[in-house]
Amino acid sequence: MGSPVKHSHGIFVTGTDTGIGKTVVAGGLALALKEKGIDVGVMKPVETGCQLHNGQLIAKDALFLREVCGVSDDLALINPYRLPDPLAPAIAAERSGVKIDMDVIRLTYLGLSSKHQAVIVEGAGGLLVPLTDRYFMADLARILELPVLLVSRASLGTINHTLLSLNYLQQAGLRTIGVVMNRSTPENGIAEQTNEEALKRLIDCPFLGTMPFVSVINRDTLLSAFTNNLDLAPILEYLKSA
Repeated sequence: MGSPVKHSHGIFVTGTDTGIGKTVVAGGLALALKEKGIDVGVMKPVETGCQLHNGQLIAKDALFLREVCGVSDDLALINPYRLPDPLAPAIAAERSGVKIDMDVIRLTYLGLSSKHQAVIVEGAGGLLVPLTDRYFMADLARILELPVLLVSRASLGTINHTLLSLNYLQQAGLRTIGVVMNRSTPENGIAEQTNEEALKRLIDCPFLGTMPFVSVINRDTLLSAFTNNLDLAPILEYLKSA
């Protein structure tokens, strides 16, 4: 495999688990940065659980990111790998007879980054989700040399999951640019009411805020929720220096 990307500019969005709203946060971030006058591209290197429609696999997350960001990049660049089974990429690829090539992802990212000031790259699942037999999702952030934005859920268990993920990022030598808590459901129990303040006390990286539950997601509601509740300063500072 080729050497890591040099002088890359972008953010790698991952989560403490699957199904916690990484795509919504990634899309909101891309949209908010675009509103700041930054030319933003988006990438979802591997998407699993794609449904077959008219003989083609439909990558809903990748399509959502492209639509929200308003870019015209070819979907094959935004999403080089689409797989039907809703499984970890390595397993879904094996079941489909597909070989995920990290160099293909790396070179595709280079192509996108040459066209945009910044690229928001959304992973699949959490940091230790296997992409191949040799590489985990965290390895992709390392290869692309991107800082990580960690998305956590608001519900019970998030403190443990978030601290474990942050500890792994530190051990792996990956930079964490911040944590975003995402309310992916309208539930508002005692855990949801207290977890934000607890995490703020326990983590040693920027807590960028809590994304509120958005019942109807479109460009306007997403931009409003993101800009009114999240602190973009650490990300903007990074992009200026990249």
